[in-house]
Amino acid sequence: MDIHHLKTLIAIAEHRSFAAAAEAIGLTQSAVSLHIKALEDLLKIQLFDRSTRPALINANGKALVEKARDIVRLCNGLTATISDHEISGQLELGAVPTALTGVLANALVSLNKSQPHVLVRVTSGLSAELAEDVRRGHLDVAVVSEPTDLKAGLSWHACGNEPLMVIAPKGTKGTTDKELLETLPFIRFKRFAWAGRLIDDHIRERGIQIDLGMEIDSLEAVSIMVASGLGVSVVPKRPIIDPFPPGVRVVPFGNPPVQRAIGLVERTQNPKSELVRLLYTEMVKRYAIE
Repeated sequence: MDIHHLKTLIAIAEHRSFAAAAEAIGLTQSAVSLHIKALEDLLKIQLFDRSTRPALINANGKALVEKARDIVRLCNGLTATISDHEISGQLELGAVPTALTGVLANALVSLNKSQPHVLVRVTSGLSAELAEDVRRGHLDVAVVSEPTDLKAGLSWHACGNEPLMVIAPKGTKGTTDKELLETLPFIRFKRFAWAGRLIDDHIRERGIQIDLGMEIDSLEAVSIMVASGLGVSVVPKRPIIDPFPPGVRVVPFGNPPVQRAIGLVERTQNPKSELVRLLYTEMVKRYAIE
């Protein structure tokens, strides 16, 4: 039995059609059909009801999907088991800039110590761009904020939460987050970024009247602009020793503060799933420690 055929069956079950599964795992629809035909011939059973369009997975298929997930999970862990938990390979990793200067650095240090034969190559970008690179196979995994519209073929694994905070220059009048945001020009993180959308949605829902001053694509740059007295903003509080530059006031955004989730996005059928699991474990540890 070919494990790739089992992965194809799982993809169809998750994406609900041969066509969607083909797109998700990078095969043609005819190749997907051949994988399923091979499984049915081997097992001598029908896995789909082909009297409907699209074909629907039947009881036999659903039962096999559960077993297939167990088999794939075991196979993905074989390399680590055989080599005494030391594996080798290369991981193409994407990360939002705030993660690069936050918990990711510590997570990669720990990963390097436990898996010295793993080479990690890191690319920086915005969440939506990184997720698309993962979907297209240009990246194996990416550290991003929680997706607002996760596309077919991708899966999301939350690692931890970061509270959103209003930051303002020291000496700015006002005591609440709303008062601070309505006092000076608002320095907005790029609206098409997932974190930027989350912030904009809550500002709109609460009826906070902002005076837009700038729009910047780096949360680090936003913090520096605020510290320089150019305006106010909303940014995540990263779990590091000095999350904000000197010269700013920090007030929670909302009561309780709105949370930004950070996690990993990968392809549903990911040949580097074992490496991703190791990185995920280190990321979760860092959020728990910090």
